[in-house]
Amino acid sequence: MPAQTARAPTPQSPVLLQENIGSIRLLTLNRPAARNSLSEGMIAELHAALTQIHDDNSVRAVVIAANGPAFSAGHDMKELTARRSDADRGRAYFGQIMNACSAMMQAIVHLPKPVVAAVQGIATAAGCQLVASCDLAVASEAAGFATPGVDIGLFCSTPMVALSRNILRKQAMEMLLTGEPISAATAKSIGLVNRVVAAGTERDAAIALAQKVALKSSYTVKLGKEAFYRQAEMNLADAYRYAAEVMTENMMARDAEEGIGAFIEKRDPKWQDK
Repeated sequence: MPAQTARAPTPQSPVLLQENIGSIRLLTLNRPAARNSLSEGMIAELHAALTQIHDDNSVRAVVIAANGPAFSAGHDMKELTARRSDADRGRAYFGQIMNACSAMMQAIVHLPKPVVAAVQGIATAAGCQLVASCDLAVASEAAGFATPGVDIGLFCSTPMVALSRNILRKQAMEMLLTGEPISAATAKSIGLVNRVVAAGTERDAAIALAQKVALKSSYTVKLGKEAFYRQAEMNLADAYRYAAEVMTENMMARDAEEGIGAFIEKRDPKWQDK
């Protein structure tokens, strides 16, 4: 009987791909067979990538895209359900995953560089949350968005946080209470995405948008992004007081002096990012 040749295990593809396109870091969700669901590993990889990018001065903007027909179907329900057999029926693990995902979403907001979502397909639940957490979003005409947790008895409470900070309350509540998907065109009309483009061009369009922002002073973009999210949680008087402090600090920056000088002299500014 001939001996059987042992086969080497097939290496698994990384769940997150990274590529530099000039000063843009392209992060690509790479679990197409699982509809790019946000597994524990995917959440960890995304958070680690954002942490590394935070202080990498060679990266001036980030694009988050996805392989396959879906952008992201949200949390990996098979992974979560497998922990029902734990002694606590999964409570500790569920809390761990929800908090890890929330921390990753906040890392996008706290990143001192703009983050653009390139949405080619359906983005549901935490996948919709991921789009809403990005600073900008470009969607394919074929894309769709939904928070359908209510359909399976699991209200999209954490996606609700990002969604309700992007669109008006009644529109957010309709998505959350009905679970019904909305088209890319509707998502644009309610402010969930910035642009809708022809299917297949969304990634290039998102990169082009990121590159446009990357041409600005990174110091100014960092200061402005942080200020945008902080003032949004303040009352009107506090927001203006805080914004005046930021404007004053910004005016003292070298890049503001250079930019204003270039404007007056009708020339292109030369940024030093400080």
